[in-house]
Amino acid sequence: MSFLSRLFGIRRVILDEAAAQRLAAWRALPESKGRQHDATTGRFVVVDVETTGLNLAKDTLISIAAIAMDGRRIRLGETYETILRQDAASAKENILLHGIGGTAQTEGEAPVEALLGFLEFVGKDPLVAYHAAFDEGMIRKAIQKHLGFKLQHRWLDLAFIAPGLFPELAARFRALDDWTGHFDIPNYARHDAMADSLATAQLGLIAFEKARRKGINDLQGLQDLDHIHRMRQHYRA
Repeated sequence: MSFLSRLFGIRRVILDEAAAQRLAAWRALPESKGRQHDATTGRFVVVDVETTGLNLAKDTLISIAAIAMDGRRIRLGETYETILRQDAASAKENILLHGIGGTAQTEGEAPVEALLGFLEFVGKDPLVAYHAAFDEGMIRKAIQKHLGFKLQHRWLDLAFIAPGLFPELAARFRALDDWTGHFDIPNYARHDAMADSLATAQLGLIAFEKARRKGINDLQGLQDLDHIHRMRQHYRA
């Protein structure tokens, strides 16, 4: 390890040939239409994660679930779900929360394989989550550790977009459960990554439809909405 690697905590990752080829193929994929990505027909990927805890610095990624959508439908045939192999199972209290047992954790998919599969599923399309900073942080941390690079991807956070589109509800609603309860969105297994992804995608459909009615039809407009409401909350705090 070089002096700079030790100084900045950078860990060089050496992938086997097959993994390196898969990563190179993903890197070579054409970018989506960027900030002009169409919010009606363009592909978005809704993501949810389960982790060993809520500390971005200390906790680790256990599972990722993702489901594709566009502005008008959830693509139920396009899903991805994986459990990353852990060196040791998480605490009992953590297992009771997300339901991923100790054996499932220690016998999960090799992290390199799991994360490459996630990248291949996502492609270069924008990602959507509720309280996206946590999901993004945990995924970026895992990818840097196991694949050796910093993931730079476009994210939309429904925790800011939904209040921006429904200001009459913003003061009362903070959690995903508040929004799904209001819109009668079912969730068959709360704190299950795939169930939460599906519920978030349904909220996304409602938000995208509301955005279209306001003349917001692309990623640029949705990101602007995200940013504006984020700043409003910051200055109110």
